[in-house]
Parts: sequence; C-alpha cells; structure tokens
Amino acid sequence: MPSDVVVLKRQLGLWSCVGMVIGPIIGSGIFISPKGILQNTGGSVGWALMIWTACGVMSMLGALCMAELSTTFPRSGGDFMYIMIGFNKMLAFLRVFTFVAIVRPASAAVVSMTMGNYLLAVFRDDCSMTDETGEIVVKLLAACMLCVIFALNVYSVPTTYRLQVVLSAAKVLGLVLIIFLGFIRICQGHTSNFENAFKSDNLDIGNIPLAFYSGLFAYAGWHFLPQVTEEVERPSRNIPLAIIISMTIVTIIYILANVAYFTVLSPEELLTSKAVASDFALPMLGSWSWIIQICVALSCIGSTNGVIFAASRVIYSASREGMLPEFLSMIHIRWLSPLPAAALLLPLCLMMLSGDNVYTLINYMSVSRWIFLAISVAVIPYYRWKYPDLHRPFKVPLIVPILFIFLSIFIVVMSFFKDPLACGIGLLISIIGIPLYIVCVVWFWREKPVWFLKLMGKVTLFMQKLMFVIHQEEEEKTFLIISDIK
Repeated sequence: MPSDVVVLKRQLGLWSCVGMVIGPIIGSGIFISPKGILQNTGGSVGWALMIWTACGVMSMLGALCMAELSTTFPRSGGDFMYIMIGFNKMLAFLRVFTFVAIVRPASAAVVSMTMGNYLLAVFRDDCSMTDETGEIVVKLLAACMLCVIFALNVYSVPTTYRLQVVLSAAKVLGLVLIIFLGFIRICQGHTSNFENAFKSDNLDIGNIPLAFYSGLFAYAGWHFLPQVTEEVERPSRNIPLAIIISMTIVTIIYILANVAYFTVLSPEELLTSKAVASDFALPMLGSWSWIIQICVALSCIGSTNGVIFAASRVIYSASREGMLPEFLSMIHIRWLSPLPAAALLLPLCLMMLSGDNVYTLINYMSVSRWIFLAISVAVIPYYRWKYPDLHRPFKVPLIVPILFIFLSIFIVVMSFFKDPLACGIGLLISIIGIPLYIVCVVWFWREKPVWFLKLMGKVTLFMQKLMFVIHQEEEEKTFLIISDIK
C-alpha cells in the first residue's frame, strides 16, 4: 500500500491484538467487582469464586463468537456491524445510539475516576473521596488523563497500541505480584477464609444475576478487538488466537487474584473495603503498598485507552454506514486516525465526569447491553442456517453461540425479575433511539431538503478544514460489502 494513501492501516499484529483485549478488560473491574460479587453471593467465598469462574467462561464463549463474526465479516464496528449485517439497521442504530451516548462514555468516566482515586491514594491515607476537595481532585485527574489519551489516540495510532501492550504487561505484572503475595500467605497457613467456603445464611438466588453483572463488568472488553478488525494484520489468524490467549490469561489471573484477596481479607473486611487492592497491599507491603496503587492506576489508564481506541472506530463505522453525520467517518490526512469520531467521544466522557449518576446509568444500561450482545451472537446460528456455504475462516461449534445466547437471556430475565424498574429504565433509554432513527436515518437523511444539504455541506467542509480530514480512499477499502453476502 502506498505510504501516502489516506486509509486506516493494518498495523495490529498478534501481540498488539492481545494488548487490545487484555488492556480494556483489566481495568478497574478486578478491584471494584470483588465486593459486588461477594455481596450478592451472601458473603460466601466459594460461591464468589464460582461466579468469577462462570463469568470467565461466559466471556470466553462470547469472545469466541465475536472471533467467528469478525473473521466472517471483516469490517470494523463490532456487534453494531454484525447486527446490521445479520438483521436490520434500526437494531444496529439502537446499539450504536446507546453505545455512543451512554455506555462507552460512562464506562470511560468510571474507570478514569478509579484511576484518580488510586493515584490520589499514593499521597493520602486511603482511596476514598471523603470530602468535596478530594472528589474535585479525582475528577480533574480523570479529565486530564482522558485528554492525554485522546490526544495520543488521534496523533499516533502505532504509539497508541504500543502503549497498550506496555500497559497490559504492567497491569498483568501487578496482578501477578498480588497472586504471588497471596501464594506466600497460603504457604504460611492463612487459609481460614476458605473453610466452609460455600456456607452462607444470606445467599439469595435472585441476587445471582447481580453478582454476574459485577463479574461481567470486570471482564468487559472482550468484544473490543472486533471493533477494529480493519486495522488488524491477518485478522483470520490473529483475532481468534489473540482472543484465546487473552481470555485464558485474564480468567486465570482473575480467579487467582481473588483467592489472594481472601488470604488477607475476611469476607466481612472485603465487604466494608473501599479499595480492595489497597487494603490487601497495606498489611503485605507496608510502606511499599503504593506499588499496588500505581499498578491499579496503570490498569485503569490502559483500560481507558482501549475504550477510546475501539469506541472511536465504532463511531467511524456507524458514520460510514450513514447512521451518524458524514464528517465522523473521515480520517486525518497525516495521522491516519479517525479524529472526528474521537473528538465526539471526548466531550461525552467529560460530561459524564461532571455528573453524579454515572454508576446508576451503567446499571440501567447493563440489561440493554446484554440484549444487544445476544442479538449480535444470534447472527451465527441464523447465518449457519441461511448461508451454510458462506466462507468462515474461523468457526466455533454451534453449541457455543447457543449457550451464550441462553445465558444472556437468563441473566436478562432474572434481572427483570429482581429489579424491573432499573431494567425498564434501561430499555426505555434504548427505545428513545427509535424516533431518532426514523427522523435522522429513514426520513431526514434520505429525503434531504435542499437547505439541509447545503447546511451539511458547509458543516462537512468546515470540519474538514478545521481538522484536516478527508474520506478514506475508496480504492483502498478491502472490507466486505453487505450485498456480496446476501
């Protein structure tokens, strides 16, 4: 490919892909979710570890399904693209609407604030925002981190994924340190918290889906790599292999890290902990406990970097398909990055930082997220039946997507049973996208008035001059055309 061609280049090799999976997954979840899982399993250590294992298995199943979809339909955009190819544009628009407007900005805000908390803890006695000043400092740190990551993402794609590999290695080493310290405690005989591990007087089966949500939040990110398929070298090989390597590493590390936590903290101490990693590190490392806090902060930076990198590609893909304004599908002429798409994401993340209901929004949208993931995975059995001869470079056994869909539906149904109000609000937020789709995609963008055409032409031209961006050159596009499939 000529060096002067303006196109998103294939620059992600195998280990860059591994970093793009591990990086977004290992963020704040492993340091936040242990408390949520233990609380919703009645304080039972055994059941908590079972949930961690089950969440890892479920995430692996979903990731393998995404590997088949991304190699069968080698286009960036992830589940948004698969829903559009497999079913219809309205469902795909609802997915990208909730994704762009709420899910990704809220997740980035939460992870960046966790980074601020742990970074601040290096200079304080605890990691909690105990006063208004502490909260302001944490949000300022989070905002600065988001701006730096945004600048790096748009300025240098190679530097971005190299940093992702480095941060992924750093966060894995940090968790390995926790696991090693826990192993020492076990060798010293500190195993009392594992006695009668499955005994609990407070276990409520109705809370199991909530425990799953906490665990799946920690594993969130396994579907990010297919969102950047067009930038992966040899995607039919590297995507499945990277997913298998990454998910195996993450699942083993998560389970062992939680075992390590319980060698130091009792269930009661973990439930009252405001920062599990810090409370674990303090008695083990003493004045050197800041090492763990730095590792947590690096984990959050890596996770946020992966979120912004992948989410900007989803916005880029949705714009290219005519579901978002045209200029969002343009690429910087020198940096070869989707600058307008990333520029849309940054203010949304900063807006989430300024609000006080970010965690509530994430809880509301959890049900919607799993519904859309189940729909995207349903493309596999549907296309196996409808297009049995379609070329599939990587193919999973049919039981894998069926089992994932069943588990997703089970979690959604149980969530409605346990908390119908929160689930209903989440669905209502998603349904708001229907009139937007009808007005902006079906009617307004197809039957464009002359004044609108002129206005959008001026806006597009202004954004091109402001950001130095143009459309990806058509002759260099190698992605699959939907009409060729159907």
